[in-house]
Amino acid sequence: MDFADAVRRRHMTRNFTGEPLAAGVLDSLLAQALRAPSAGHTQGREFVVLEGPDETVRYWDATTDEAWRARSRRFEGMSRAPVIVLTFSDPDAYRARYDEADKRPKGADATKWVVPYWHVDAAFSVMTLLLGAADLDIGAAFLGNFRGEAALKAALGVPARLSWLGAVLLGQPARPDPPSTSRLRPNRTVEESVHRGRW
Repeated sequence: MDFADAVRRRHMTRNFTGEPLAAGVLDSLLAQALRAPSAGHTQGREFVVLEGPDETVRYWDATTDEAWRARSRRFEGMSRAPVIVLTFSDPDAYRARYDEADKRPKGADATKWVVPYWHVDAAFSVMTLLLGAADLDIGAAFLGNFRGEAALKAALGVPARLSWLGAVLLGQPARPDPPSTSRLRPNRTVEESVHRGRW
């Protein structure tokens, strides 16, 4: 598949077969994700990888409760994802990097950035992971950080300084895949979204 096909075909999968990924696939996807752009080549993103139901259940236990699982029409299918990649950013790494001699003279103070690039870089890595999965016809979904960060970090021994961005579910897609109501919204066109020369 070429890049344009991967972009067009990428979507959030919410139903998985539970079948493990083929050997080497996950390591290849993670290596690609680590090649995503990084401000100052800081590379302040970290991944915790959970494989198999004995490990992935720790994510679900920390971020959901019995009531949520009972009312979610998607939980059963999502919970079968054989891999969950948890993405964390490291703000301290950027503060340290932008205090180094090659960055400091430019007046760059990472503590005063309008945009926290540690989150941007982590998001670049997630997007690379999602596109890599689409390229290999592997189902993938990004689930944001809505609840349970402290419990998740405690359960997995994640250092307090790291900030959790969200989770990427990976695995073989199952059918039917429950449609999202968001997919009913039309894609905005280039004409609607791009402003050339000025607004």
